Amino acid sequence: MIHPHIADALKVPDLVRLTDSLVLLRFESMKIYSALAAVRHLLERGTVRPGQTLIDSSSGIYAYALALACHRYGMRCHIVASTTVDATTLAQLEILGATVEQVRPSRTLELDQELRVRRVREILAEHPGHHWMRQYHDDVHYLGYQEVADRITAEFPAVPLTVVGGVGSGASTGGIVERLRVTDPSVRLVGVQPFGSVTFGSQDHHDPEAIIAGIGSSIVFDNVRHHLYDTVHWLDFTHAMSGAVSLLREHAVFAGLSTGAGYLTATYEARRHPDRLHLVIGADTGHRYVERVFARHAEALDPAALKPLEVRTPEEMTMPWSRMTWQRTPCPAPWKERAA
Repeated sequence: MIHPHIADALKVPDLVRLTDSLVLLRFESMKIYSALAAVRHLLERGTVRPGQTLIDSSSGIYAYALALACHRYGMRCHIVASTTVDATTLAQLEILGATVEQVRPSRTLELDQELRVRRVREILAEHPGHHWMRQYHDDVHYLGYQEVADRITAEFPAVPLTVVGGVGSGASTGGIVERLRVTDPSVRLVGVQPFGSVTFGSQDHHDPEAIIAGIGSSIVFDNVRHHLYDTVHWLDFTHAMSGAVSLLREHAVFAGLSTGAGYLTATYEARRHPDRLHLVIGADTGHRYVERVFARHAEALDPAALKPLEVRTPEEMTMPWSRMTWQRTPCPAPWKERAA
């Protein structure tokens, strides 16, 4: 197949067999699927017009995905970037034609996210013709993952399946599993969170090295559908790093920190449920984590010696790794009130 644009080629994931019960769904950059489908849908509905400026806040791979989608469909792109966005990504965004502004360094990821959202609102007030993509809140971002789910169904028919992935905005794990459950309601979903994320109640736990902002949040994301998740794991930086290093060492897969956290989680879940196939979502490559993660590979822990603390409520969790059976429970009312 000859692709009309590089984004159409980059969006397609590879399926890599890691063990008999573990398969990696490896993306070059996962959110390209989401951004392409969202922009195409908005253009088809007339919500946006060719050449209009699309704006959003991002900590990394969504910025790259949106810039590619804008390049693909002839849109302008403006990114309010986190302080965690690396120089390589920033250079690509600028060359792709996106305008980028990075918020000032913050003491916490919570303040970083608040600054980015505040700046987006300021820009919209100055430029009301811009369209805010709202990757964290607009369910248009679910659309692209339906195609991914259909491929999974075709590759693994009639196989007891558990999907494991970073929660993030909720669109990737949620979009894939909602589609899979149309034909197989028994598909399980295991969500991965960093400590400090408000999404599943770990906001009172501070991980000083937390840099996996893409799978957690200090603000409430409307796109997270809590009732889709069967189990939730919370991991600190060192455990996520250990998973990423182990994935490279054992399987030669160079993937990002969220994939490392997912791999460690899925390895544990596969030991508990050997009768099921565990599909790990690998959101991106490891290139933007070279200095902060892979250069520190000597500090990585032995995954075989690691296991989570089993907790019954979010209040019982403790670092460095906790696991809770979520049982497809809706978002608790107090969390909704806090969001309002």
